[in-house]
Amino acid sequence: MARAYSLDLRERVVAAVAAGASCRAVAATFKVSVASVVKWSQRFRATGSAAAHKVGGRRPFALASEREWLLGRLHATISPLSASPLLSYGGFNESGP
Repeated sequence: MARAYSLDLRERVVAAVAAGASCRAVAATFKVSVASVVKWSQRFRATGSAAAHKVGGRRPFALASEREWLLGRLHATISPLSASPLLSYGGFNESGP
């Protein structure tokens, strides 16, 4: 994975756009993509900084808030089942093969 561009470069790009240069001209001057210039400018306008977002780290589980509900559903689904239908499916009965 490529490294993020330096904050110094990002700030110079944003300053050039703020001074009135077009995104295409700034991209050509600093040899970065037009999309990067646009994203950095938007991020600067929204947050006041063109710094890169943090990369990596631990993210919370997507279903953490639904854990209790999921466990309840799991227990409700599995508890009515007994071992005998499961064992007889494989050709075994409860007393053995």
